[in-house]
Amino acid sequence: MNKIKIQDYEKFSLEETFECGQCFRWNKENSGYRGIVSDSDVFVYYEGNNLIIEGAKENQYEFWIKYFDLDRDYSKIRQTLTEIDPTLKKAVESCSGIRILRQEPWEALCSFIISQNNNIPRIKGIIHRLCENFGEKISEKAFSFPSAEVISSLTEDDFAAIRSGFRAKYIIDAAKKVSNGEINLEHLKTIPIFKAREELKKIKGVGPKVAECTILYGFHRLEAFPVDVWMKRIMETYFPGKTADIFGKYAGIAQQYLFHYIRTNGTAKK
Repeated sequence: MNKIKIQDYEKFSLEETFECGQCFRWNKENSGYRGIVSDSDVFVYYEGNNLIIEGAKENQYEFWIKYFDLDRDYSKIRQTLTEIDPTLKKAVESCSGIRILRQEPWEALCSFIISQNNNIPRIKGIIHRLCENFGEKISEKAFSFPSAEVISSLTEDDFAAIRSGFRAKYIIDAAKKVSNGEINLEHLKTIPIFKAREELKKIKGVGPKVAECTILYGFHRLEAFPVDVWMKRIMETYFPGKTADIFGKYAGIAQQYLFHYIRTNGTAKK
């Protein structure tokens, strides 16, 4: 089995990164995590300070550096964020091992459409069944994420097996708009962020939260700031009268620290 060893980069927490709500195809397994990324079924773990990726394709070292955002100086970002506010400082220090993954845009868009009014175990189950039914087999138990072209040819009846409920029509609409070029995901990586939000909201069922999650986790635009019930409560309680602008160009990273901190610690004290 092919292995990639990544060393000489700042160590980060697999658990905090994979369990913070930004991704749905990574699961704890023994001393590491197993995940499906693109057409690879991989197992990642630490061996000392070295990050080991088992099952990675040959010549994909740079791909994994980018995927885990290892070429970004998170220590500098954390220092900048801790100077903004005492609550944010506590959040940063409590889960400093989080990194924002560079996920595939189409998969991120579908995943967060599925996430609406849902919990993480059920989201993972729907995504697993979606891939199992419509993706390509890449290992004994793993399947690739189905393309927009594949999904655009399906009907809501085809989705009955994955038990996605009302979300089926939204996923199909997204697939049709992406596959026919009405929405160009590559283009959304570089246009002004307010225009990217507008474009994504042309898809049925995509509101502000799903659009923002897609922009942050799918396009890796770190100024994006998804707001759900948790984040609305956090902003009202700890940053009354303020907006995400106070967090600057790394608002998305600040959001992850705050979300994970408050969710795992209950009511945080100032």
